[in-house]
Amino acid sequence: MKKLEGKVCVITGASKGIGEGIAKVYAKYGAKLVLAARGPKVLELASELKSQGFEATGVQVDVSDFESCNKLAEITEKTYGKVDTLVCNAGICVLEDFLGDDDFKNRDMHIDINIKGVWNATKAILPSIVSNGGGAVVIMSSVTGDMVADPGEVAYATSKAALVGFTKSMAREVADKNIRVNAICPGYVLTPLVEGMAQQSDPEHPERAIKAIADAVPLKRLADPEEVGELAAFLGCKESSYITGTQIVIDGGSTLPETSSMGQ
Repeated sequence: MKKLEGKVCVITGASKGIGEGIAKVYAKYGAKLVLAARGPKVLELASELKSQGFEATGVQVDVSDFESCNKLAEITEKTYGKVDTLVCNAGICVLEDFLGDDDFKNRDMHIDINIKGVWNATKAILPSIVSNGGGAVVIMSSVTGDMVADPGEVAYATSKAALVGFTKSMAREVADKNIRVNAICPGYVLTPLVEGMAQQSDPEHPERAIKAIADAVPLKRLADPEEVGELAAFLGCKESSYITGTQIVIDGGSTLPETSSMGQ
């Protein structure tokens, strides 16, 4: 029996990047998927997975809007009758000079999607997990904010650090309901989001920025989204039944170096 067989799993931000990687891994392990994202591409991914013999339903959802998340919960209940695992993956990262001209749109966008989005999705879906007798919530944080940061990342780092606090407090909140809550803290993963960051930091040669990132990682590469998906699947199933309220780093060792030159 596959480790997620028969489990109903809701994944936000599931149309591309890490979310798509998680969806493919969860499908491989037998989950019934409800894939959520703002754009129509999530419907295409659900259709693609169904054509491969997996169970998947795509729903267009704006996680920054609580009523939209409630709609997601209603569709999931109507389709499958329960929820076992919620993966809060939807998020953005837009670099911005903190001291530059600021109308606070970038700040508010990160708060609305990265923080409120997780709050809204969890608030909407959690009652289904409670009714089902327990399950798991997996939250996509980052090494950025909680452990490290680079220039231009103040809004992103703030939002992702907040999710560590949310994870710990929520884990304590629902422990007596047999629900585990854990965060994943990825380093650099080869996704459209990271490619966009590379484009912002080196518009003429974004591939140079990607190579520079990889060269600084002890394992000398960026992660594949499905590698993060494997960790998300572990945290979403019974194999991690005694793990809650923690954050797990998956970064190829990028947060290990104490300096960039010692021993080189």
